[in-house]
Amino acid sequence: MAEPRPSIAPHPDITPLAGLLGTWRGSGAGEYPTIEPFGYLEEIDFGHIGRPFLTYRQRTRSTEDSRPLHAETGYLRCPRPDRVELVLAHPTGIIEICEGPLTVTDDGGIRLELKSTVIGRTRTAKPVTELGRSIHQYGDIIEYTLRMAAVGQPLQHHLAATLHRI
Repeated sequence: MAEPRPSIAPHPDITPLAGLLGTWRGSGAGEYPTIEPFGYLEEIDFGHIGRPFLTYRQRTRSTEDSRPLHAETGYLRCPRPDRVELVLAHPTGIIEICEGPLTVTDDGGIRLELKSTVIGRTRTAKPVTELGRSIHQYGDIIEYTLRMAAVGQPLQHHLAATLHRI
């Protein structure tokens, strides 16, 4: 039987993000002018390896039939106590770099207001031109919204979800 791995202490630079560590599950709803509204189930995992970033892994599936819908993998960095950077790869051929302020909220949680600074895409990827994410973590709850400009549409609401720490 394998011995348990020792716990790795979080890097001091990610202390402001420590409340995000762990696995989160919940549900959300999506809409956009070019698609039918939909519901989804989601799991996000924020981890660390002792370096100055959190690892990020996200997966969604349909509430109707449990088919996979989307996934994202990347890193969340905190170069200053009041600033965050999110670097993500999407399997749809898109890479996303978002940056923005980190605020400690009155409820003891954190709020991230992220705006895309770079959207890269393969030749076959959907033309996404801008993304924005608002993330509020308090206690064992994360609430977020995602805004998107894509396929000729201006930046607008696309997703909203509430997740609970498991």
